[in-house]
Amino acid sequence: MPEPTTEPTTEPITGPTQEPVPPSGPLPEGRRRYAVVGTGHRASMYVDALIGTHAPDGEIVAWVEPNPVRAAAYEARVAAAFGGVRPVYGPDDLEKAIAEQSVDRVIVTSIDRTHGDLVTRALRAGADVVVEKPIAAHPDQARQIVDAVAETGRDLVTTFNYRYSPRNSALREVIASGEIGRVLSVHFDWALDTVHGADYFRRWHREKVNNGGLLVHKSSHHFDLVNWWIDGVPQRVFATGGRRFYGDDGAHESGYEPTAGERALNERGIDPWQLSVEDNEWLSTLYGPEAQAVDGYVRNRSVFDAGITTEDTLGLVVEYEGGALLTYSLTAHAPWEGYRVVVNGTRGRAELEVTERGSVEFGDKAAILDPSATEVFEEDLVRPIGERLVVQRHWERAEERPIVRGGGGHGGGDALLLADVFRPSSEPDPLARAAGYVDGVRASSVGYAGNRSLETGAPVPVKDLNLGI
Repeated sequence: MPEPTTEPTTEPITGPTQEPVPPSGPLPEGRRRYAVVGTGHRASMYVDALIGTHAPDGEIVAWVEPNPVRAAAYEARVAAAFGGVRPVYGPDDLEKAIAEQSVDRVIVTSIDRTHGDLVTRALRAGADVVVEKPIAAHPDQARQIVDAVAETGRDLVTTFNYRYSPRNSALREVIASGEIGRVLSVHFDWALDTVHGADYFRRWHREKVNNGGLLVHKSSHHFDLVNWWIDGVPQRVFATGGRRFYGDDGAHESGYEPTAGERALNERGIDPWQLSVEDNEWLSTLYGPEAQAVDGYVRNRSVFDAGITTEDTLGLVVEYEGGALLTYSLTAHAPWEGYRVVVNGTRGRAELEVTERGSVEFGDKAAILDPSATEVFEEDLVRPIGERLVVQRHWERAEERPIVRGGGGHGGGDALLLADVFRPSSEPDPLARAAGYVDGVRASSVGYAGNRSLETGAPVPVKDLNLGI
């Protein structure tokens, strides 16, 4: 079955999230002309921003997308806000789009394996680039980007929205203040639940060639956080794990047995492993029969199909320059969603615990797909949704530190990221949250080295990847 060349991802599953706000009065001098490359669901965050809060900062002048149905869905949203017509180009005509529409900046939200080619070509065609994480699916593609930046001197932003989440910023402040001393070790445990985690095995992410596996596609978020928190450079990686749960030979077939209650729900036609594309108007528009007839892409495949190559259970040990050690685990089939971070320093310890969804009710077809991107309001008394940062210095009592709660996706991080992308402040950010191409490559380098370690069974020095940074 053909795979899409652009990224039909979902974080979260909704249609427009902002009312269009037409620009009023004179536009800022720095207003830019944008092309959006890839009109899957992930493009929503950027399109919403440019027809909403950030309409005064830029305008979309072109789409680059091989599926005209998906492109038309976004064009209708922008046309409803501002009128006019924005042309649609195929991926092979990216340079033509940039030249004909005088594009200043390209937003790349395409499928991960296309990032290296599209970002490189956009830079060489004279446009700056905003690219979704990961910067590239595979190390040779990342090196292409590094070489293109060096050759052109153009600007490239990697959008790591979790840096902007107030809880993660709070941990960065604690570490940077020096109150727990020099960082010696970090333990990072990330749990994806059986709604959100399963979704990586329903769609194009199931094939590792498309995204470098979850160690690159998902975990680059997490590795970037650690790199940023401790201001560290990863040096050597050892990885273990594999596909233990999803697929035709996973837990479902080799030991998973539904309870009587689950069997009763299944008899009523509710499958907890499936996503109801047809029940969501926006998803139906992007991935329904009309769009599927163009490229054959099926958004909602069985997580227990044969041929799935992406791992779902992973553990890593990462050594950093200067001696810090990271132990990391990712589970893509947990009953709850969230993460726990422990940072040990020479003077004490900081602990961050985040619960984004305490449980998944069986058969809930309306469950929010990604609780990190869309707030979940269901109350779980044992595992309540929330976040907690505790700091304890040696020979002192533990203290809970306040976290300023932000509104919106990723704990308030999305809105702050978009402001930095479209309307950056002239004042330096003391937290250094904006991520460039070096940050993007360093984050993904841990996943690249981890993948090589999975293949060889041996630790992999990051320098052996020859990434050019």
